[in-house]
Amino acid sequence: MSKIAILYCKRIQDHSCIACAKCYKGIYERNGEFARYDDIELVAMTDCGDCPGLAVPRMKLLNEVANNLERPIEKLHLGTCIKLAMETAECPIDYDHLKITLEKKFGMDVVLGTHSY
Repeated sequence: MSKIAILYCKRIQDHSCIACAKCYKGIYERNGEFARYDDIELVAMTDCGDCPGLAVPRMKLLNEVANNLERPIEKLHLGTCIKLAMETAECPIDYDHLKITLEKKFGMDVVLGTHSY
């Protein structure tokens, strides 16, 4: 079972999707980037930390909490709302740089996107 966490965009998450309902549906249906998994355990979800791009300290806190609860995160998804924010809302996140930083710092795979709707 793949243990995942999702970071969503603090600024647009509730404008493009209320209460992450699309992510939950995507996990259930194995839609979009979730299609890569046979079984998914959603360990945690939280926002990115807000602009100007505070994802690394936010992930540090999330990772510490998950480990303290004995629910380690194996893969991190940056929500489709973050992908949308990078494409259309001038989000300051540089995905390629952030992916490398998070993978090195926390030892987990990082995936851009969640669902396709």
